[in-house]
Amino acid sequence: MGAEAIDSISLNFNPASLRLLEAILALVMFGVALDLRLSAFKRVLQAPLAPLIGLVAQFVVLPAATFGLTMLLRGEPFHLHPSIALGMILVAACPGGNISNFITHLAKGNTAVSVSMTAISTALAVIFTPLNISFWGHLNPDTNAILTRVALDPVDLFITVFLILGLPLALGLLISHKAPGAAYRLKKPFRYFSIGFFLFFVLAALAANFENFLNYVGLVAFVVLLHNGTALGLGYALAFAARLPEFDRRAVAIEVGIQNSGLGLTLIFSFFGGLGGMALIAAWWGIWHIISGLSLALFWGRRALPEQLEEAVEHFG
Repeated sequence: MGAEAIDSISLNFNPASLRLLEAILALVMFGVALDLRLSAFKRVLQAPLAPLIGLVAQFVVLPAATFGLTMLLRGEPFHLHPSIALGMILVAACPGGNISNFITHLAKGNTAVSVSMTAISTALAVIFTPLNISFWGHLNPDTNAILTRVALDPVDLFITVFLILGLPLALGLLISHKAPGAAYRLKKPFRYFSIGFFLFFVLAALAANFENFLNYVGLVAFVVLLHNGTALGLGYALAFAARLPEFDRRAVAIEVGIQNSGLGLTLIFSFFGGLGGMALIAAWWGIWHIISGLSLALFWGRRALPEQLEEAVEHFG
């Protein structure tokens, strides 16, 4: 089977399953929002530099760098397939993933910055995700051909992202603010149930398309590794250039490197008919960013921060 066939295959996913996936992802976001507080947004106003650097990296630098990467890999010797390139652009346009706060905590990063970035990037994604997909996708001649063929409507994309991310986030924040006791009781069981259900659903979809996954995963594995490494590196580099402390650099790097690939998959099946290269990029990213994020957290978590070393010297010195 020729590698170029990845641009023409569509993964098996019926309309009823798509509606269910959208509902599950909305429930996941609602569960995440129950654990957020308006103070996460207030912290940004009080100490805006680290979240601002992270959000610029997330929604401006990463999509631009991803476009550059797709153009670089377009030629010899890589010959990046158009559907894979568009999958990269779409994933880069998504907000931070739900597990970034947990990974930041393991990495001894600034969890407050991570939570703030997750909340705000999810809210901003309603505007910036459709904008970045359309803008950068149309600049690449190969991906522009796909967008033209499917006649992507940014307004429809905006409405879908709002229903999946914006509305559940607003409802969850409302409950956590008006009824914190109820939010506290609901957040853990709700989050575990919704994420468990989401993982089960994704695994079931993977099983239904396992032959395609085995045939083509080799084409996307290196690309995802390179792309994810670029995202993590960009986040850390921008935080370093802004002279943020190591505590904040780790949080920013992880937030930029952990993308909401579940949203990416939903958009791919909603607007692109499960186009093979796009779907495999998003699916493999969802697996790989957990591996890379946890590996980085394990490495960082075993190294004391400079601030912690200074405290130890003062205490024992």
